[in-house]
Amino acid sequence: MGYLIGGTEVECNDDGFLLEADFSDEAVEVIAAAESLELTPKHWEIINFMREEYRENGATPNFRNMLKAVNEFWPEADSKALYDLFPLGPAKQAAKVAGLPQPLGKGGY
Repeated sequence: MGYLIGGTEVECNDDGFLLEADFSDEAVEVIAAAESLELTPKHWEIINFMREEYRENGATPNFRNMLKAVNEFWPEADSKALYDLFPLGPAKQAAKVAGLPQPLGKGGY
C-alpha cells in the first residue's frame, strides 16, 4: 500500500503513515483525501505545527502536549476542537495527514 504523490508511489506502513517524511503540500492533499478529510485553514495550522515539531524534535507530540502547544496560537482550542478536525485522533491523524512517519509510542514525545 502507498500513496501516489507527484506521480510517484510513496511507501507507507500498514496504518497508512509514510515511511519517510514528505513536506510537500501535495502529500497533505493526497493523504487527506485518503482519510476523507476536507482541509480548512485550521487543518493547515495544525499540519504546519506538526511538521515544525517533527523538524525540531524528530517526533511529534502526544495529544496532551499537542493541545498545550496548540493553545499558544489557538487559545480557544480544546480537545473537542481538535477531534472535530482530526476525528481519528488528533495527534496521530494530524501527523499522518502532515506526511510524517508514525508517531512513537502513544503519539510521540
